Amino acid sequence: MPIEEGFRGQRLVVVPRPVVAEALRRPVTRRLVVTDAGYYPHASDHRMRRKRGTSEYIVIVCAGGAGWVRLGRELHRVEARQALVVPATVPHEYGADADDPWTIWWAHLGGTDAAELIESTGVTDSRPVVAVRAVERAVALLDEIVTALERVPSPAKMLAAAGAAWKLLTQIAVDQVLPQPGDPLQRAMAYLEDRLDGSIKVPELAALVGVSASHLTAMFHRATGGGVLAHHTALRMARARQLLDTTDATITEIGREIGYADAFYFSRQFRRHHGTSPSDYRTRDASG
Repeated sequence: MPIEEGFRGQRLVVVPRPVVAEALRRPVTRRLVVTDAGYYPHASDHRMRRKRGTSEYIVIVCAGGAGWVRLGRELHRVEARQALVVPATVPHEYGADADDPWTIWWAHLGGTDAAELIESTGVTDSRPVVAVRAVERAVALLDEIVTALERVPSPAKMLAAAGAAWKLLTQIAVDQVLPQPGDPLQRAMAYLEDRLDGSIKVPELAALVGVSASHLTAMFHRATGGGVLAHHTALRMARARQLLDTTDATITEIGREIGYADAFYFSRQFRRHHGTSPSDYRTRDASG
């Protein structure tokens, strides 16, 4: 028989609504507040149905086993090392897989910034399930939330829970844009890191990793905010800063090491990225 809660070893926190209302009036926690949180281990027969949805967003991290969620008419499977994000006010139904019941950590989130933070994770009504690469870290953050609120949810504890929830959402968001080991974006980035002293042609790099030039460019824009060549330049500038900070190499020598045969051109590129020349950067760093 399906049940909503009552699992052996579970942890469950429901923050009193007057405490939630007070947190929503405070300067920091009004931006993100945890209203409920919990842990359901091996939640056999778990099932939750809300015909009108909830006023909060729901984040569920599946640490083991599997489950499912229905948003509207769409049914989605949830597996280990994935997160399910249920949008506020959306009717939904979810539960544990019958043969391999999930183990989940979960939290309900509200506040003025909740919608924007949820949006950053990349979830939508049609794509509510996303990968969680560092699931152990996600579980640790949810454990922090539950532990903070289990006894007396004081303003300080509400703040601590909000901070952990903020980290959780940003971790999920970052997981969606950074490359996974072995995928085309990761291989392209590794190639650029290994060739700081050479020029790069985007079509050739795209062919090397097995995608089109336009697709590779789009992946770089999503992950870094800029294109392939911009990322390569940023890597070269990062290496230049490291050499300026840790060696006595001349500006000309540093420029050559990262592929700039013309020291004046290297200095112009460095100034464009940092607002100061390499020599002034080194002097300022040494005096700081």
